[in-house]
Amino acid sequence: MFNVDRWREILDTLWRNKLRSALTAFSVAWGIFMLVFLLGMGTGLQNGVQKEFSDDATNAVWLFSGRTSLPHDGMPVGRRIIFTNSDVEALDGMPGVDKITGRFFIGDGRAANLMRVANNVGSYDLRSVHPDHLYLENTIVVQGRFLNDLDLAERRKVCVIGDLVAKFLFETTDGVIGRWVEINRIPFQVVGVFTDEGGDNEREKVYIPITTSQTAFNGADRVHMTMFTMHAEVTVAESKQMAEAAVARLAAAHHFSPEDTQAVRVRNNVEQFQNIMQIFTGIRWFVLVMGICSLVAGVIGVSNIMMIVVRERTREIGVRKALGAKPYDIVVSIIQESVFITTVAGYLGLLAGVGGLALIDHLIPPTPMFAHPEVNLSIALGATVLLVIAGALAGLFPARVAARLSPINAMRDG
Repeated sequence: MFNVDRWREILDTLWRNKLRSALTAFSVAWGIFMLVFLLGMGTGLQNGVQKEFSDDATNAVWLFSGRTSLPHDGMPVGRRIIFTNSDVEALDGMPGVDKITGRFFIGDGRAANLMRVANNVGSYDLRSVHPDHLYLENTIVVQGRFLNDLDLAERRKVCVIGDLVAKFLFETTDGVIGRWVEINRIPFQVVGVFTDEGGDNEREKVYIPITTSQTAFNGADRVHMTMFTMHAEVTVAESKQMAEAAVARLAAAHHFSPEDTQAVRVRNNVEQFQNIMQIFTGIRWFVLVMGICSLVAGVIGVSNIMMIVVRERTREIGVRKALGAKPYDIVVSIIQESVFITTVAGYLGLLAGVGGLALIDHLIPPTPMFAHPEVNLSIALGATVLLVIAGALAGLFPARVAARLSPINAMRDG
């Protein structure tokens, strides 16, 4: 392996056939480049989708009230289902429910909710929720606190605002705890400031106690939707059973068929997240197979080139064997040249792939569908080891052919 004369011979052979050596190396480098680059791009897609999911708890089930589409207990089709505070309490008592919150919507959305501090006026999404909403939306409180049970019990006029809301209304995020905001002309005291990994849109929210909202904005005890989480390791099957049990409990309370998917619409984050991850697993395997196929094609090219090399050096091999060279020396020489080509070319392809991913990460900002393309270190190391093995295998067959040559025939045929 460390024979200087052998290395000189290999480098001299490669130099005398520069174009052939370059094209052979390029085929191997291209294969490893495509493997690393495609795997990295797939990881970028997965990172983007996972970041989008990180805004909400992935072990949660959301229930939206709707209208009946099936007749039940003599009730007409098209009847509006309206959740109440007692429904949230009933679901909270179900085995397996960890955190739960309801939501009461005010007006027709963001435009209907005006926030004012002195001369600064803006419209923001107002969410009337329970304290557990903190965990359902993965809200990160950076100042003060989130809503608590006492806020609900006493129907306090308090609010928790996003940091972007604070920057606009108060022109700062410092010292806003305890100050007041007019929400639809009703004063609310700021008790907390939060941020959110879901992006700027999620940081432009305002949270108030659901009971306060129901009282101040003529909501009675209505709840438009409810959300609950289960234990962290919940399976898709368990989450479906929990969702069905929750719908059944609501169906009994509001007299609609549990089979009516329009009366209560279900969003199962556990199932959705699992489906997305399965899609990316399939993409990753597809890319891996395609990359390996490209790599195999390059290695086959190396093997064919080494066969040509053996053919061109038939006389030389015959002379060396006539002078006492052992078959082992011939085999090692051919395999070493093959391993050298594949390893160097593969390393360059690996560097090109990693460099291309780094360039894309620098040029393209993270989006909800793509963020931080990267290749796993174990994949890169595995590809390097695979290259060394593939290089040895690529030269093995030509080397065995060379070792079996008869010195007399080799010198005559060469």
